[in-house]
Amino acid sequence: MSTTNLPILYSFRRCPYAMRARMSIVRIGYICEHREVILRDRPEHMMKISPKGTVPVLLLPNDEVIEESLEIMQHVLSWELSSEDLHWVDRNDNEFKFHLDRYKYPNRYDDVDAIEQRSMAKAYLDDLDQFLSNEITSSLNDALFPFVRQFANHDRDWFDSQNWENLHVWLADNLSSDEFALCMKKYPQWCEGDELVTFPPTE
Repeated sequence: MSTTNLPILYSFRRCPYAMRARMSIVRIGYICEHREVILRDRPEHMMKISPKGTVPVLLLPNDEVIEESLEIMQHVLSWELSSEDLHWVDRNDNEFKFHLDRYKYPNRYDDVDAIEQRSMAKAYLDDLDQFLSNEITSSLNDALFPFVRQFANHDRDWFDSQNWENLHVWLADNLSSDEFALCMKKYPQWCEGDELVTFPPTE
């Protein structure tokens, strides 16, 4: 258990859902206690407060538990999603994530062709490239970016060869940002009794 009144964030560095939550925390300077999770060895306390066992999980000082990444973003940023925000988050979290998982991990699913899944994901990215011709809010940016990053990293040569002028610039800007560097700081697995680690890092 925490010995402070800080919120507690259970996170996993490479998870795009946890990443979007951490990006919002970095963006606003929301101070919390960070606990890095190894998903095959989930902490007992995390499972007690959130039995579904996924990250991120944010435990507030009043014992309220926020288990969904988007809800963590809304809490941290006081973000009220516009109809446009809702449209893009819905497409990202459902349509795009569906094809992303089957593109990256085809062996986990029955009768899945990875290239076919990539083509269906590309339809979303084509639209996103057009949408990015206009500036978007930092909140929506952080909600979408980690998933596009994950997709791009699976076959970077193919991704870079696509005619997505706006998308390539947007992704590069995010990857080189100070916020992303802080978001991706490495932490050892948290164990009960470890010294408290605050997030965002101060150095």
